[in-house]
Amino acid sequence: MTVVILAGGQSRRMGRDKLRLTLGGETLLARAIRRYSEVFPCVLVSVAGPEKFPELGDRRVFDAFPGAGPLAGLHAGLLASGEDVFLTGADMPFSSPEKALLLTSLCGEKDACVLTDGAGRWEPLFGYYRPSVLPRAAELLSSGRRSMGALLASVSLREVSLAELGEGPDSLITRNVNVPEDYEKLRLELGE
Repeated sequence: MTVVILAGGQSRRMGRDKLRLTLGGETLLARAIRRYSEVFPCVLVSVAGPEKFPELGDRRVFDAFPGAGPLAGLHAGLLASGEDVFLTGADMPFSSPEKALLLTSLCGEKDACVLTDGAGRWEPLFGYYRPSVLPRAAELLSSGRRSMGALLASVSLREVSLAELGEGPDSLITRNVNVPEDYEKLRLELGE
């Protein structure tokens, strides 16, 4: 299985490249790569194009559908790896590789397996996807649709609750950093 870390966003709401922000002395992107590389043998980073994070070299995969968001990143990761993919966002500093392994083990024979929040909403950026979803992802992207929800609604899906992963309703594993206030709050919580 390959982990695909999404790093293709433009950080518009942050006002600067949020993946270069630091926590504990490392960037959000470096933190995600390090943590997932400690558990998974192959970690790729999905970026919009070759100008993004050139220092990552061959670890990068490029979107065939630039500007089409996470669905394009998943598509690129599945194409590049040719195998099952665990998808996560680089802007999720508490995303857990260990919980990712647990989630994948719960998939059964389904095409995809994603975490749901307390209200039953899908968290597609903490999810496991088999290559069987690739044709549907390509079809959606080719028709101009970029919704991860549209993909999930059209494949065989296993939904996993926070409780099934041993997490409470206030779990941080899907917490992301989108705006300056998110980052400042996080730094205060971590004592930085």
